[in-house]
Amino acid sequence: MLTETEAAVRLVIALLLGGLLGFERELSAKPAGLRTHMLVAEGAALFMVCSMLLMEQFSQPSAGILIDPSRIGSTIVTGVGFLGGGMILRSRDRVFGLTTAAGIWVAAAIGMLVGAGYYLIAIIGTFLAVATIVFVRRVERFLRVPEHARERALDELPLEE
Repeated sequence: MLTETEAAVRLVIALLLGGLLGFERELSAKPAGLRTHMLVAEGAALFMVCSMLLMEQFSQPSAGILIDPSRIGSTIVTGVGFLGGGMILRSRDRVFGLTTAAGIWVAAAIGMLVGAGYYLIAIIGTFLAVATIVFVRRVERFLRVPEHARERALDELPLEE
């Protein structure tokens, strides 16, 4: 049974994990940064905790009445999709905000996991998302460098013995 204390702990953990994800976006001066990611993760956790509490309160297995907490979870995904969609902008031949929108979507998933009590998966998911945003950006920048500059950079790397 989910206690209110455990539910409060879940909200705080979701808020902190969402903050880790939003911190990188904040450092990159993106419009949806620290606060947005924290609120999305907390909001998703609130919905999941709410659905689990409602399930416990109103399910009556002996009478064949079972409340499905995944129904609220599915609406979180839809709602956050609209929120993320608002972050995506197009200007001529360029699209901006896709990574931020994806980060908001991941923040919601992290909040849902924490709200459901799956802390380890949420923590691993947070670190994987942050690593993806930070380290893959470096790979992308390296790949965008003109070929002659890339070859010169590779030539300057120290050789392993």
